[in-house]
Amino acid sequence: MTMAEENKDQYVVLARKYRPQSFDDLLGQDALVQTLTNAIQNNRLHHAYMLTGIRGVGKTTTARIIAKALNCTGPDGKGGPTVHPCGVCENCKAIAADRHIDVMELDAASRTGVDDIREILDGVRYKPTNARYKIYIIDEVHMLSKNAFNALLKTLEEPPSHVKFIFATTEIRKVPVTVLSRCQRFDLQRLTIDTLFNHFKNIIGKEGLQAEDEALKIIAKAADGSCRDGLSLLDQAISLSAGGIVKTDIVKNMIGLADRNQTFELFEQLAEGKTEDMLTNLQEQYRNGANPVTILQDLVNITHMIAKTKIIPASLNGSDLSESEKELCTKLGPKIPIAVLSKIWQMLLKGIAELSVAPVQIDAVEMILIRIAYAAGLPTPYELLNDVKKNSSLASPLIMSEKKSADDILKAVGSGKKISPVQIDASNEVPTGDFLTFSSPEQLVDYLENNKKMLLAYGLKNDVSISEFRDGYIKMTLDKKADTDFIMALHKMLLEVTGKQWKIDSQHGDLGVTLAAKERAKDEEAKKDIMEYPLVKAIMAEFKGARIETMTRNIIENEQNSLLNSFDDELGENEIYTNDEE
Repeated sequence: MTMAEENKDQYVVLARKYRPQSFDDLLGQDALVQTLTNAIQNNRLHHAYMLTGIRGVGKTTTARIIAKALNCTGPDGKGGPTVHPCGVCENCKAIAADRHIDVMELDAASRTGVDDIREILDGVRYKPTNARYKIYIIDEVHMLSKNAFNALLKTLEEPPSHVKFIFATTEIRKVPVTVLSRCQRFDLQRLTIDTLFNHFKNIIGKEGLQAEDEALKIIAKAADGSCRDGLSLLDQAISLSAGGIVKTDIVKNMIGLADRNQTFELFEQLAEGKTEDMLTNLQEQYRNGANPVTILQDLVNITHMIAKTKIIPASLNGSDLSESEKELCTKLGPKIPIAVLSKIWQMLLKGIAELSVAPVQIDAVEMILIRIAYAAGLPTPYELLNDVKKNSSLASPLIMSEKKSADDILKAVGSGKKISPVQIDASNEVPTGDFLTFSSPEQLVDYLENNKKMLLAYGLKNDVSISEFRDGYIKMTLDKKADTDFIMALHKMLLEVTGKQWKIDSQHGDLGVTLAAKERAKDEEAKKDIMEYPLVKAIMAEFKGARIETMTRNIIENEQNSLLNSFDDELGENEIYTNDEE
């Protein structure tokens, strides 16, 4: 007899009334059902099972179904373990009513000590009274103390043949590995929106009620994969509904959701930077009872939805999306780049975290959305890079033409002078006959950095000391930590760029002066020189404790001289400084 039959005059909540009674009723756990089915059919039953998953996905329910499956005797009382418990034998009815003497369900949250486990262990040695197996179901097993777990280990490893343990937990990481290794683990999956929607629709029909599909989908989404949470919300929605019809508006008000279409408009205004319309929309939703946190969470979900449909267009045809959601994705998807969606996503998540410390949440939401609206209209780094490339007069990669030597090109890069680009094919292969030459390691490093070969550039500057360098020949000492493939990669690059085989003599040992050390020494010397400028002296005198951290090289020498002359004019000096550093 089920709980509903025992208490005909007392209302039973939907989560208990429609609790699954067999594996066939269990939703969304196909892997678990298949494994247990095969184990029962092949008589390969494990002595301990660990069920884990979020709240409300059926851990305790599954444990009870396993207990019934192992102890069911069938309507005639002669049956054995089965994947289809009959539900009418004395064992099945007693287990369903939670009154079976051989199936003990314990709450580890209230019985955490070692003494509680000793009580269990004392009873393990005795055979079951009425059932085939004595079964211990321990819920929230992660709450047991360390000593309690230790006391359980030996019995859990080698229990008597008539004993089965079934553990359930939402915090699997808190369960010791020594316990997990003795159990067969099942991770119960979150239920999908479609699964929950169909389940709720089925229940509404059995209850003789009606519900709008959109209302049931909202409840299914709010359940976040938990069947129990969803049934509790459905119970509440039925209580609020008039005339036995669960309507969308009632569900939205109950959960605190803003009108979905208003939220869609809000996101569109946010992405397009229409701040005035956006704030008006937000205030209207707030006056209608929308929760500020829920508004931001809805915007996060919309951002993910649009990004997903951009990457997987086929998802637009899925049943997870309503018609209004599909329309929004179709409208905004082509307009908003993934980079912008990613930026909106990050700023919304940061905004949700800020709400917890905001004195007035709606004011905080307004500032968050204003910030996002202005940031959304800014160009992405990719767009900025493309603009720079279009306006750049430097060729990349640097391939010398017949009229320009490699030295001319490298000097042009350092001075900022314009050079005419050389057309190359899409394969980026160096045309035969158009090769570079390098007369110094500094030129080679400049080329590598300008062509984004940063690993090689870093290695040349920091991991080697070059004692001899000329066209076609390098002699160097490698640091012990240098990459073993460094020489091979450098040799390959030089062959491709210069068109000739280079001889590289290398040995491992203590480094001498590296290029990076030379640069640092040169920078320090330049800092000392620039400290002699009258303007710099005046600045240092004004700002006590200030120091020069970094300096940038002036690209055009004429501009540098002009700048220094202007400094001298300001200070009434006539001396012209010609230092190479700014």
